[in-house]
Amino acid sequence: MIDPPITAMPWFTADDAWMLATAVLASVSCGLVGCWLVLRRLSLLGDAISHAVLPGIAGAFLLTGTRDVLPMLLGATIIGIATAFISSALGRWGRVDRDAAMGVTFTSLFALGVVMMSLAARQVDLDPGCVLHGLLEFVPFDTVALLGVQVPRAAAWLGGALMVDVVLMLAFLKHLRATSFDPAHAASVGLRVSLVHLGLMATVAANTVVAFEAVGSILVVAMLVAPGATARLWTDRLGSMLWLAAGIAAATAIVGTLAAIGFNTSAAGMIATVSMVGYVGSVAAVAAGRTVRRTMPHASTPLTMQQPRSDRP
Repeated sequence: MIDPPITAMPWFTADDAWMLATAVLASVSCGLVGCWLVLRRLSLLGDAISHAVLPGIAGAFLLTGTRDVLPMLLGATIIGIATAFISSALGRWGRVDRDAAMGVTFTSLFALGVVMMSLAARQVDLDPGCVLHGLLEFVPFDTVALLGVQVPRAAAWLGGALMVDVVLMLAFLKHLRATSFDPAHAASVGLRVSLVHLGLMATVAANTVVAFEAVGSILVVAMLVAPGATARLWTDRLGSMLWLAAGIAAATAIVGTLAAIGFNTSAAGMIATVSMVGYVGSVAAVAAGRTVRRTMPHASTPLTMQQPRSDRP
C-alpha cells in the first residue's frame, strides 16, 4: 500500500522519503570508498569490479537458490578480489598495460555474469535488467523490522555498509594513506601494500553488491567515482576530500531523486546524470578560477596601493 503524501509537500510521499534516504546512503557509502580509488588512480578498477561481480551474484543464487544478501555478498566479494588479482596478474605476466588488463578482465567476467543471470532467471523471477539498472523506486515495498520500525531492506543494509566503511577507514587510515600516496615507502616500512589493496577491493565489491539492488551494477560506477573525482578538484587535503565527497554524494542523491520524482523518470539514472553535471560544472569552475588568478595582478602590488617611487637617479 502506498503511504499518504506528506502534508507540507503534497507531491512527496513517505515512500519517496524512504527512496530518498536509500539513495543518500548508497551514494555516500560508495562515494567514500571511491575516494581511495580516485587517489590510487584506479577508477577503472571500480568500474571493472562493479561489472565483474555479476558472476558472483548469479553463482551464489545458482548454488543456494536464494536471493538473500549474505550469499550474494560473499560471492561478489570473492569475485571482486579475483578481479583485482587477475588484472594484476595479467598486467605483470601478460606484459600489457594495467588498463588493458582491467578491460579484458571486467568485460569477460561481465559477459559471463550476463549469461549466468539469464540462466538464473529461468528458475525464478530474477530480471537481469533490474540487476543492471536497479529499481530504486520499489525499495520502500520490501521492508524489514529494525528496532520495531519497518524500514526498507536495502536502506538497512546500506546503512550497515556505511557504518562498516567509516569504521574500517578510521581503523586503517594510516595504512590507506601510506599505500595510496607512496606505496614504495609504505612497503619499505613494513606495511603489506598488496594486502591493503585486496582489502580495499573487497570493500568496493561489498559496497557494490549491497547497492546494486537499489541503483544497479552499472549506475553504481557513477556513485563510486563521481563524488571523489569532484571533491579532488576542490581540495588537496585528504580529510577535506573525504568530507566534501560525502557531502557531494548526498547532495547529488537528493537532487537526482527529487528531479526523478518531478520528471517521473528513473531515479538511479537521474542521480548519475546529476553527478556528471556536478563534475563537469566543477571542472569548468576550477578552470575558470585558475584563469582569473593568472590574469589578476599579484597580491603584493595591488592597484590601489602602488609602491612609492624614488626621485633619486
